[in-house]
Amino acid sequence: MPRSKPLLAWEPLPYIVLFVAALALSTARPDSLPVVFWSVAPVAALALVYFILSLARERRLRESNPNGNGELSSLAGLEIRQIEGQAGAPVTTVAESGRHQPEIDLIRIHEGDRAVLVPRATRWLGRRYRVGVELVAGDRVRRAGFLPEAAEKRFASPLDELRARGVYVSVPARITGTTRPFGVDLELAGLAQLDEGELSSR
Repeated sequence: MPRSKPLLAWEPLPYIVLFVAALALSTARPDSLPVVFWSVAPVAALALVYFILSLARERRLRESNPNGNGELSSLAGLEIRQIEGQAGAPVTTVAESGRHQPEIDLIRIHEGDRAVLVPRATRWLGRRYRVGVELVAGDRVRRAGFLPEAAEKRFASPLDELRARGVYVSVPARITGTTRPFGVDLELAGLAQLDEGELSSR
């Protein structure tokens, strides 16, 4: 899995490009610096076209599943490989769950006990690719955080290979705590099959 989202796919970039182009155009007036103005004007026009095309692309990504940040809107149309729990298996605590307390609370209320792992997920406006953790309760799917770094290093590549084929992996999940802040523990022992190639070869 790549380390980060390509710069041209980074959501804030079109706004930055348009701002810089507008600023450059505003400082070069045709009556005082005509050569500079007519050099900058075509670049500003191209920046505007790039901005419009980027907005259209961003809209398509928002409507896709998963979206541009790797968040799932539902499990409909996705192939999910479900890994069952193992008695006495160790658990891994989800990173950055503190940022997603309302979402976790909603899934807790509806007694969700599974999580889908989504490679190439990012924080809002972030570029670094992570493995997102999407809690599931019935038809509700909500972001709970990301795999911690150690688990991500081990499982990101095989999970990303499955993602390229439209396949996502579901693992047992348990929400901890009775009041906020809630935590989320995942049982990842079954993902050892990914290292051995068993899941990816099915």
